Amino acid sequence: MKNNYEVRYACSPKETKELTTEGLRKEFLIQNLMEADTINLVYTHFDRYIVGGAVPVKTSLKLATIDPLKSDYFLERREIGIINVGGAGSVTVNGQKYELDYKEALYIGKENKEVSFSSDNDDKPAKFYLNSTPAHKVFPTKKISRADAEIVEMGSMETANARTIRKLIVNSLVETCQVQMGMTELKPGSVWNTMPAHVHDRRMEVYFYFEVPEEQAVCHFMGQPQETRHIWMANNEAVISPPWSIHSGSGTSNYTFIWGMAGENLDYGDMDHCKIKDLK
Repeated sequence: MKNNYEVRYACSPKETKELTTEGLRKEFLIQNLMEADTINLVYTHFDRYIVGGAVPVKTSLKLATIDPLKSDYFLERREIGIINVGGAGSVTVNGQKYELDYKEALYIGKENKEVSFSSDNDDKPAKFYLNSTPAHKVFPTKKISRADAEIVEMGSMETANARTIRKLIVNSLVETCQVQMGMTELKPGSVWNTMPAHVHDRRMEVYFYFEVPEEQAVCHFMGQPQETRHIWMANNEAVISPPWSIHSGSGTSNYTFIWGMAGENLDYGDMDHCKIKDLK
């Protein structure tokens, strides 16, 4: 079992627009999250958000604290949202086991000392995608199934952005301090997500792209509305979206992505829209 972590510092719009392609990818793209019998974490100074992946195959994996937290255990001053993007598995929280199937979610509040991950089948291991934020209050652990999700249909085939939004860990369903998570599924024939684009200076966001077919890719757009940049992304990769940045994507096929947010408020609809014709 391995536990790896990396620290990323926050970048301003001024320095970001000067980055090369390699520099942009180094600062914002997160690769190799899903490795067998490993927990990989990235700690970003944007809202002190932690993005991670845990793939238990031959053994269960324990969520251990990391040095930047300066804590006795991982959730001492944090909460975490988990979505399974692999085979059936379970998350055990202080001895209580929660079964998570594909695209099911679990919220775990602060002050839970022991968290571990297991797969039901070695041949098709669970892949747990993790988002963690600082927390100021204890809220109860709660599982959210696909049937529990709040569903919103958006876009149209005519504009190639017909999509289903499944809100999983949101304040209308789960009490949290900061973390909000859900997923957006692009329908066949649609490739654009979060278009028209928006920013929300009160919150940062992280996107995790999956169900991207082999040999296909997603082009993720970021930056200020008048200073956009792009990052090409593959399956099971994540990207950090600063509060000042748009976060849109266009794929060479349809795909699914998980969005996670943290910041000043829990209002999913709190966003400043950008007109398509004004993007540059």
